[in-house]
Amino acid sequence: MKAAVYYENGDPGVLRYEDVPDPLCHPKGIVIRVEAVSIEGGDVLNRWRGPLIARPHVVGYQAAGEILEVGAEVTDLKVGQKVATCGAAGSHAELRAVAASAAWPIPDGFDPKLASVMPVTFGTADECLFEAGRLEAGESVLVQAGASGVGVAAIQLAKRAGATVLATASSDERLDRLRPLGVDHGGNYAREDVVEWVMRVTGGKGVDLVVDPVGGATLQASLGALAYRGRISMVGAAGREPMRVDVSSLMGGNRTLRGVFLGAEIGGKRVRANIQRLIDEAARGALKVIIDRTFPLREAAAAHAYIESRKAVGRVLLIP
Repeated sequence: MKAAVYYENGDPGVLRYEDVPDPLCHPKGIVIRVEAVSIEGGDVLNRWRGPLIARPHVVGYQAAGEILEVGAEVTDLKVGQKVATCGAAGSHAELRAVAASAAWPIPDGFDPKLASVMPVTFGTADECLFEAGRLEAGESVLVQAGASGVGVAAIQLAKRAGATVLATASSDERLDRLRPLGVDHGGNYAREDVVEWVMRVTGGKGVDLVVDPVGGATLQASLGALAYRGRISMVGAAGREPMRVDVSSLMGGNRTLRGVFLGAEIGGKRVRANIQRLIDEAARGALKVIIDRTFPLREAAAAHAYIESRKAVGRVLLIP
C-alpha cells in the first residue's frame, strides 16, 4: 500500500509518499480501506516530536473507510461496513488496521469524509464541556482556538446546551466563519489581550468554563479569564510552548484546572457510546462537521504545512 511516512521527526518536509507493507489484521481488530483521513492536532505534534514506533513511521489518529477484513474474535462488525476509526498511529495510509473497539459504524447515507472527523474531535469537545467541565445551561464558555477541530465542535455543543459562547481565533475572517456555529462573542487574539477582552464582554465577571487546546501562554490567559469557581478543561499543546503557568489564582478563586486525554478512555463503554451518539447526531444533521480543505494523500506534507499556517477553520483531510 501507499502511505505518508517519515523516518525522523521534524517539519512537514520530513513526510514522504512511499510503498509500505499492508497492515495485518489482529484477531480482535479490523482492516479498512481508507476513504478519508482527518488530520488531528496530535498528528502534527507527533510528526514534530513524537515517538517513532517504527521506521518508516505512519502517523495519524483518525480515518474512515470500508472494512476489508475482520478478526476472528470480532462479532459486531462485518466486511463491507463503513466505519470511523481511531488509533495511536497509522491513519495516513491507503489501508489501516485498528482494534474493533476503536471503530464506530457510520450510519447509511453519512459521508465517510465527515465521519472521519468525529471520534476524537467531537468526542474530546464533549468530554471537555460536560464530563470534565460540568457545563450547565446559562453558564458562559470560552473556547480558545475556536477555529480548530475541537473548537468548532465545542462551540456547537456548548451553544445547544444553553451556554453563552465566547471564542478566540487569529483573524476576524476566521471569527466570521465561526459565528454561524453559535459564537456570541468573538475575540481576535492577534489584536487584543484575551483576558481584557473576556472581562469587558462579561462585565468583569469572567467565564465559567474554558476549553483550552493550546496550552503555554494561552493557558495563562485562560486562567486569567475565569470567573469565581470557574473551570478549565486543558486538552492539548498546540502552541508548542512549555507549560509554565502561575496557578496561584486557582486557590483564591476556588477554581479548577483539569487535564483531558480522551485516548485514555476511548475504549471504555461510556466514551464509546458517547462517540457513537455524536456520529449519529451528525448524520441526522444536528451537528455540523466543518471541512476546510482536502489534499491527496501524496500531498500530506503540504496538508501538514497548511494546518501549521493556522489558516484553516475546522479539519483538513487527506484522501488516498
